[in-house]
Amino acid sequence: MDMQTIRELQGYGFFFFTAFLVIVLYSYYYHLYKSEKTGRRNYEKYSNLALNDSLDSEILESVSTDNTKKES
Repeated sequence: MDMQTIRELQGYGFFFFTAFLVIVLYSYYYHLYKSEKTGRRNYEKYSNLALNDSLDSEILESVSTDNTKKES
């Protein structure tokens, strides 16, 4: 392989890798948007967590401590 072919392969690789990352970014954004609209998560609570961080702050989500569930 000569140097010109290697440069072309690097260019195509860079383009496809960048396009792949854009697709992953937008799909993650869509996932966050959809999960907030359906009410599964409220990400504004999590964003305020950094601003209102103290020992007296209220708990965002309660975690069940049910021992009957077995995690695999």
